[in-house]
Formats: sequence, C-alpha cells, structure tokens
Amino acid sequence: MNAIPYWHVDAFADRAFGGNQAAVMILDHWPADSVLQAIGAENNFAETAFLVKDDSGAADWELRWFTPECEIRLCGHATLASGHVLLSRDSDLQRVTFSTRKAGLLSLQRGDGDLYELALPAIHTEPQEWAEASELLGGQVRQVWRNSDRYNIFLFDSEQDIRALTPDFRALATLGDHQFICTAPGDACDVVSRVFVPGAGVNEDSVTGSAHAVLAPFWAKRLGRTSFTAHQASRRGGDLTCRLDDERVWLGGPCVTVVEGRFYLPE
Repeated sequence: MNAIPYWHVDAFADRAFGGNQAAVMILDHWPADSVLQAIGAENNFAETAFLVKDDSGAADWELRWFTPECEIRLCGHATLASGHVLLSRDSDLQRVTFSTRKAGLLSLQRGDGDLYELALPAIHTEPQEWAEASELLGGQVRQVWRNSDRYNIFLFDSEQDIRALTPDFRALATLGDHQFICTAPGDACDVVSRVFVPGAGVNEDSVTGSAHAVLAPFWAKRLGRTSFTAHQASRRGGDLTCRLDDERVWLGGPCVTVVEGRFYLPE
C-alpha cells in the first residue's frame, strides 16, 4: 500500500466546519487519471487538490483538481487550501506558485495575520440570454452574463432573492458542467452569491474561489472600484476579500486544517 500525505482543510474559514472543504494530497508522481478520479470520488469533497513537485522550473508545484465526477479547469478554494498546507509546513516560506494544465500559473502568498492572498486569472463575461437555465434556478433573474468556459453569472436584485433560490439540480445537470453563479448586492457586505455546479457533481458549492474570479471584474465595473467584500451564502458560508489587479484577481481568506493523515492507495 502506498501512503499518501493527506490534509482535510476548511478554506475561506476562520474556524472548523465553515468555509469550503478540500482534500490536499502530495504525490511523488502523477498516476493514471483514473486513479486521481477514483480518489476524488472516495474523498467526496467538492474538490481534491493533487500536488507534484514541478521539476521544470516554471513553478514550485504542479496542481490539478478533481471533483467526485471529473477534473476541472480551475478551483480557488482547493488552491488556497494547498497553499495553506505548504506554507504551514515551512514558517519561513512566504509565497508558493503552482503550474496548472488549464488555468496557467497561480500564486499564493501570506497576507495579514492568518490570511492568505490567492491570485487567479480574471475571468470576463458578456451579456447573453439563457432562459432555460434562468427558469431552472428559480427567482427573478435580471441579467445573464456568460463566457465560453462555462462560467455564467445570473444577477438578482437582492440578497434575499439569492438566499431564497431552490434550483432544479437534476435539470441543471443536464445542461453540462456549467458553473451557475447567482449574485446580488449584499446586506452586510458588498456582494453576495451562491454557486451551483450540478453537472460536475456539486449541487451547491460552499465557497467558490473561481466564481469570484468571474465576479471580480463583473462587480468592479458596477461598484466603480477594484476592491470589495463578498459573502457566499451557502449552508456553511464563507467570506472573502476581492481585488481586481489588471488581469489578476486577488482573493483573501483564512484556512483551518481539520484532519492530517495518510491516504492508503493499493499498489
């Protein structure tokens, strides 16, 4: 049996049982994709992050993310969790970089206090109607903004509208592995959201970093400023700071390690 170092981290959380759960696993080499997918299904978190040392010199680590159903293009909270694990192991380390297969080079650095700052690529959307998805989300959608990478923003009037949504997850899943980002002005923060990805096996994500890489350019234009506070109103919930810096989005938040151990993989 191969013993793989394993961490269960609550990301964008200042206490256990909040934010978004991620598994972080450090590998010596990349096994077959089918093995990574089986581990992702076994962990059954929204995402499992896999790390392998990057010997190319492009970054410190190679990074991939798997849901219980598939590999995904970008995951913010599991990247934050990965950086938390690596920086927690070395108190002198201030920054870590990741090379990814579809999201380019990502970086994470220590912020103030117990916070981390994660840089993701800014993801832009354009106005486009999508009546079928709007109806399946429920509520009164005011605007839809989309892009070709299956990130979709649905704008609502109020935080109350966001919290009241009861999507038809089974029907939404038939539309593909789209990210359905529902958002509105917040009551106690600048922006509130909920994020649904049933086509990738995650009916509602708890706190979604990649969604805020989409929301940052969207809301920066509407708010007239490049920095804002955000809350993802899932059952677990989570708070983020968001800052748009040209074509990068900096997301700030803490992490908490809940479990550390070994994952035993058959030879």
